[in-house]
Amino acid sequence: MAEFKSDFLRTLQERGFIHQISDETGLDDLFAKETVTAYIGFDPTASSLHAGSLIQIMMLHWMQATGHRPISLMGGGTGMVGDPSFKEESRQLMTVDTIESNIASIKRCFSNYLTYGEGPKEALMINNAEWLRSLNYLEFLRDVGRHFSVNRMLSFDSVKTRLEREQSLSFLEFNYMILQAYDFVELAKRYDCRLQMGGSDQWGNIVNGIDLGHRMGTKQLFALTSPLLTTSSGAKMGKSANGAVWLNADLLSAYDFWQYWRNTEDADVQRFLKLYTTLPMDEIARLSALTGSEINEVKKILATEVTAILHGRAAAEQAAETARKTFEEGGLSENLPSVEIPASELEAGLGLLSLIVRAGLAASNGEARRHVQGGAVRINDEAVSDERRTIGSGEITADGVIKLSLGKKKHILIHPAA
Repeated sequence: MAEFKSDFLRTLQERGFIHQISDETGLDDLFAKETVTAYIGFDPTASSLHAGSLIQIMMLHWMQATGHRPISLMGGGTGMVGDPSFKEESRQLMTVDTIESNIASIKRCFSNYLTYGEGPKEALMINNAEWLRSLNYLEFLRDVGRHFSVNRMLSFDSVKTRLEREQSLSFLEFNYMILQAYDFVELAKRYDCRLQMGGSDQWGNIVNGIDLGHRMGTKQLFALTSPLLTTSSGAKMGKSANGAVWLNADLLSAYDFWQYWRNTEDADVQRFLKLYTTLPMDEIARLSALTGSEINEVKKILATEVTAILHGRAAAEQAAETARKTFEEGGLSENLPSVEIPASELEAGLGLLSLIVRAGLAASNGEARRHVQGGAVRINDEAVSDERRTIGSGEITADGVIKLSLGKKKHILIHPAA
């Protein structure tokens, strides 16, 4: 393992961010002697990124924390094409309005990790639509397309995987890797950007950009990829039983985000402390040495630290306190997730299965029925076994709510609404 002299690469290495570097010595020398600009691209395929993107966002964070300039590149242009990497089918094409709306929404979470501005070490948020949407196709083919070998492009894993499965790969998507390579060249020319980072599945695309830059006369460019993460049990990062673990609070509450990290598997705690928090390494070593029941306390620290960066320290500590009251004291916390049901419906009575679905604890009556039959459902902390039961105003507690629980960790407060 290389001994890096630059703070940035040393930090990334000791925290487990590095999978592959195109030229370790050259990049280390560059970071050691000057302020470096680097970027990671993000596709605006939804109105929020999810926890699977956090490893990339944290790489940009550490870059700025060690005195360099990160660029978060939004794919307003490439988003109109779609990245084919390891996808089983073509992405649905998005309108320009949808892409712009998604970018505006995604921007809100980035400012929790990066400081944006015009200074030499302040982060930049750039949209590749600036140069991609106005391209002249014939000029682009002549000036850029001629540098690409189709034979080589067909050898990339992201393309080979689709072709081996005999799944369609459109010409539109085939162009994506050319556009991504061109992004690197444009950023190098406009902002003196020298490094592109990304997940290990992006290695071929990034190296394409380095080669194109060499052919088009940029300074030496570099690639750095991080490992593609799964949990110890093989689950994909950023996905939970309830779907994506979104970073935007309007799609996932701070409490539910905290709970996702609290439920980290024992074997992943040390790795996640290094990757997703800013705790010092000696503190992480101390916490990682704890065993037995103490590891649950470490998971709470992990959850609070990760949540504090994204949602703020106050929201993180409130989530931790809500969980403590709910799970350790068996109490009722007003900060639990809630849903409003018209008081008139509660007066008339609402079927239990329908209520479970309305509360978001099941996707269908059939799934809700299975939860009830499995003994997982409780009303006001009392088990419910009758799937035909009607829930109404009689179940409203002195606190003015009905507490609906699924298993030990999912609780929803039902509020009567006028």
